[in-house]
Amino acid sequence: MTYYDLPEKELLAIKTLKELKASGYASIGIKEELRKNLLRSLKERKSVFHGIWGYEYTVIPDIERAILARHNINFLGLRGQAKTRIARLMVNLLDQWIPVVEGSELNDDPFRPISHYALNKLKDQGDHTGISWLNRNERYTEKLATPDVSIADLIGDIDPIKAASLKLSYADQRVIHYGLIPRSNRSIFVINELPDLQARIQVALFNILQEGDIQIRGFKLRLPMDIQFVFTANPEDYTNRGSIVTPLKDRIDSQIITHYPKSLEIGKKITQQEAQFEYEQQQGVRSFELVKDLVEQIAFEARESEYVDAKSGVSARLTISAYENLISAAERRMIKNGMDKTTVRVTDFVGVIPGITGKVELVYEGEQEGPGIVAANLISKAIRAQFVKFFPDPEDIRKSKKNNSPYRAISEWFGKGNMVDLILDASDSEYRSCLNTVPGLADLVNKTYANESEAYRLFLMELALHGLAEYSVLSKHILEEGLQFKDLISSMLNIEDHTSKDV
Repeated sequence: MTYYDLPEKELLAIKTLKELKASGYASIGIKEELRKNLLRSLKERKSVFHGIWGYEYTVIPDIERAILARHNINFLGLRGQAKTRIARLMVNLLDQWIPVVEGSELNDDPFRPISHYALNKLKDQGDHTGISWLNRNERYTEKLATPDVSIADLIGDIDPIKAASLKLSYADQRVIHYGLIPRSNRSIFVINELPDLQARIQVALFNILQEGDIQIRGFKLRLPMDIQFVFTANPEDYTNRGSIVTPLKDRIDSQIITHYPKSLEIGKKITQQEAQFEYEQQQGVRSFELVKDLVEQIAFEARESEYVDAKSGVSARLTISAYENLISAAERRMIKNGMDKTTVRVTDFVGVIPGITGKVELVYEGEQEGPGIVAANLISKAIRAQFVKFFPDPEDIRKSKKNNSPYRAISEWFGKGNMVDLILDASDSEYRSCLNTVPGLADLVNKTYANESEAYRLFLMELALHGLAEYSVLSKHILEEGLQFKDLISSMLNIEDHTSKDV
């Protein structure tokens, strides 16, 4: 029986170097360990990167190739592209437990010790040297690169307090206080936002990446570190805040480019997986696939918008926050009306605006309300894009110049001076009554979606009003308490309420 065949209970019962040798344990480096476990996962058709969607044929194969090649990795991509999450999931490719010299602060391999402490302990105690076990979850270190990170933070420095308390000279290795990198020996070490690290600090990484060893101050010290390095970087950082110095980029073996979801379906999977809701919200508020599509469409519109800085990117966190806000908006309305259940409405998307404004960087900020206007515009564009998937395109109808428009009854009713106010906090019965006021609106929906639930048909009826406004068949105005729809021409002539504001 070898070490790898031992049950966990028997494995953790090994307490000395002599027992470890008897178990058949063979020491390998962390890159070989990652490679070995990845090969096993590939052969068994097991996915390592659970919850990562949209990278199955792009990023993940690149990661697997880099691991098989025993490379250090740099993930290059805009914000919100799961770079750090992927790095954290790499822990799953580590062995569940590895042995270390008991008491070692550098996770010393009993067969390949590197620290002064471990070398002396093995010399003094031999096969009786104590062994402890390190779980793979403890073999991950993450550091956010900021301008104030120092060499001492990452690599180490002489500790005068330790020298004084132990009465040691500064020439003694025992006065060294090791930084994060040495303490991450035999672990995965991640530096997030690498370009933000000062150039002189980046230079200090050269020797670690190339030779695998570190130097501290004037010590003639060589510690052959066994570390899997993972870096993350945003291409915006290369120009706006800092850059990765060329020699360091040259020493990072594989640079993997990440990207945003390429379809609404992938975006929905990510949002629904990450959005957090209380049990009461899940039970009380009903949503539809169309609602989820609209939320994802907002992000797609933002990434194409001329008002949003494309170099900054639009994080997947936008849709997560937006969907959480949307459900909360419906929940708030439900509670205010004393109801136990409700469904999401298009008007509830007003509550999504705060989830958007902090997630997009504008090309030009302008006045303070600028981000809010852009957010409302993105919602409008999302509605416009989804509307034509469910109803005939008003522009095509205009071009055909036919008199059998499916929207005629609706537009004629509004043309007579009628209007509809959709109040944000209206009860479900008030909401239903308001939509049913418009002649032809229910017929428009029932023509194709008669077999759907009443709640879904009401949502489509409201979507039709918003869509017709986006295609300039109707006009839509913002009121303090909701939205108002009326005839476009009368609005242009300012016949009606001058206090309302166009969307």
